[in-house]
Amino acid sequence: MTAREARAAALKAARQRDSKDKRRRVLEVLESLQRAGTKITFARVAKEAGVSNWLAYSPGLREPIETARQRQEELGIEATADAVPPPSRVSSASLKTDLALAQQQIKELREERNRLLERLRLQLGTELNHTDSSELTARVDELNRENATLTKEIQQAQADNQALRVTIENLEDDLTAARQSLRKMMRGT
Repeated sequence: MTAREARAAALKAARQRDSKDKRRRVLEVLESLQRAGTKITFARVAKEAGVSNWLAYSPGLREPIETARQRQEELGIEATADAVPPPSRVSSASLKTDLALAQQQIKELREERNRLLERLRLQLGTELNHTDSSELTARVDELNRENATLTKEIQQAQADNQALRVTIENLEDDLTAARQSLRKMMRGT
């Protein structure tokens, strides 16, 4: 493993630990608010857990928060004025880290694909030395079909990669717009 790969792996592991810790804090705050009988909102849970609002809405956390809110609605617990959402805590450094990790993963997948292609070439060469012409013709046909399938998979992976890049760009644009909107709202209050 190169130094760059080691750094990327360390960044990825740190990011995963941080994510688990944030999710744990959200669930602890939710439980605490329920025990205290305090009105539960996504913004309050995020604020008290010290995480961004979007994390409170993420799959795996959204459902228990919604369940708790519905339970409180059934009990008639009202919201208070201090349930204002905090500013987003997703930093550009965090997004850059995510992008760096994604780029590292793409690089590793390309290297693995190249290693597998080379192994396949060597294996095919070995098989060619030990087959007769009828077996060879059948094998070439089979390999052509497999090659077409792999080509389609590569094209799909490239399309998925492009779609993910567009999604990242769109999310960055949305994040910028949300920050600007929040700044305008805060100036207006």
